[in-house]
Amino acid sequence: MAIHSEYSCPDCGAAPTNHTVAWLSVYLREYMAPFERIMFPKLSAQFMERAYSAIMRTFQFLRLGKTTYAPTEKDTWRARVLWDEAIRRGIKMEEFHFLGAGQDLFFATFDGVTRCFDGLPRPYGESSDALDWMDNKAEMRKRFTAAGIPIARGGVAGNQKEATALFESLYKPVIVKPKIGSRSRHTTTGLTNLTTFMCACDCAWKISPWVLIEEELTGPVFRATLVGGKLIAIMRRDPAAVIGDDAHTVHDLAVIENKRPERHGPLFHEVPMNGDDAEVFLKQQNLTWNSVPEKNRIVHLGMKTSRGVGGSTTDVTAIAHPDNKELLASVVTLLGDSLVGIDFIMSDITRSWKEQGKAGIIECNSMPFIDLHHYPLNGDPINVAGALWDIIFPDSTPRHDK
Repeated sequence: MAIHSEYSCPDCGAAPTNHTVAWLSVYLREYMAPFERIMFPKLSAQFMERAYSAIMRTFQFLRLGKTTYAPTEKDTWRARVLWDEAIRRGIKMEEFHFLGAGQDLFFATFDGVTRCFDGLPRPYGESSDALDWMDNKAEMRKRFTAAGIPIARGGVAGNQKEATALFESLYKPVIVKPKIGSRSRHTTTGLTNLTTFMCACDCAWKISPWVLIEEELTGPVFRATLVGGKLIAIMRRDPAAVIGDDAHTVHDLAVIENKRPERHGPLFHEVPMNGDDAEVFLKQQNLTWNSVPEKNRIVHLGMKTSRGVGGSTTDVTAIAHPDNKELLASVVTLLGDSLVGIDFIMSDITRSWKEQGKAGIIECNSMPFIDLHHYPLNGDPINVAGALWDIIFPDSTPRHDK
């Protein structure tokens, strides 16, 4: 298993990762978890944070890293929106970069109280048991099935025999993705024949010893973020696409879309107009670059929803059906955690999921990219960072926000 260059993998998309490190981390996480629970009994989140803080301060004292006191270009957008809202509220932030490599290790101080956290903060209190398993797609499947929460049919495979058996038992098309992972790395959709399916499994096995194989649900991917048990925002994430107007060719529509200023900034990129992938997607839709799609027809030019490969985001919080909001609330109740990102698929967010057939939850995230809601390509931004700081330092809420 060779170490893959982190800058040369198309299957990782806009967020490349070292394949060997990713594979080993999943393997070790699987087999070390039972021993960790025995050797390290669960301690309160407050105790662990204080211990973590002491270690970080020691590293600072020994100059084993660098501390910054304002957001930098190296910060993730998730970190930047957290910084921006902290500054607006008068929360003092520090970020510690261990040996120049660590990111998102923070100290936040307000009204004499200092919190230490990795990535995103959580309120004090007993940490949720779900933090041990919500990012594990296979474990999530077991728990959600038992709780009656809708998910796609499927299972986990660690070898070709298991994968083939699963493929043959499921309705097509199916999707293949690593058992643990994010940002759609090494994920393949629309699989209908065994040959391409096995290629997709080989792709996912590069970064995980086990792959998740599921029937494809119908519709776009949505991301809901819930803070303090409350639904704060819902974002629809779409792959690269253009919308027909009954006048322009697909090529011209792509040129027009790529002229949008937002697609030339640091977050959103142009929809693809070169390469074989777009050609394949057009052919599947019985279209060419010279076709003139009818008004409001969505023409897909890619598979992945990542902003870095032409994907788009649209805020749909206000139009979500009450049943769909209730479903998301039931997920949070099961998880019992104060900060959750939930990815789900359904055809129409304005209709109840109960009426939509192949609709359901696909994964949860304990460290959601809250910046998605701050910078939508379409629709109004929602201040998720503010909602998070509200439950960490309630007194920091500006008066005009109350």
